Amino acid sequence: MFAFARIEEDRTRTEFTVRADLALSRRYLIPMQELPLLCRNFLARREDLGNSRTVIFSEDEMRLYASNCATAKQAAANKRKPAHRPCSQGNALPSRGKGGQPARYSCRKLLKRS
Repeated sequence: MFAFARIEEDRTRTEFTVRADLALSRRYLIPMQELPLLCRNFLARREDLGNSRTVIFSEDEMRLYASNCATAKQAAANKRKPAHRPCSQGNALPSRGKGGQPARYSCRKLLKRS
């Protein structure tokens, strides 16, 4: 349970309580540290509170948050460059350059010309 105070323009304070089921938050992989901010944002979006001073951060809200996180994570993964694959040189032993050190090779893609 989280307590919040809304301060109006005339400086009057209205106390609110937001309840969140911790078992559900674990099911949707929502870290405990994020719950207060999620509840505050939920309260800020609600304009239909009327005289109610206690609201519930529901499973639907948690599901929506988890879905948005998964979408953002997938979008970030899609933006990443693919992993660099080393050029395969077959089973040949590395040749030696000057001084007995392994020679350096760089890999480049050869384009087939038709």
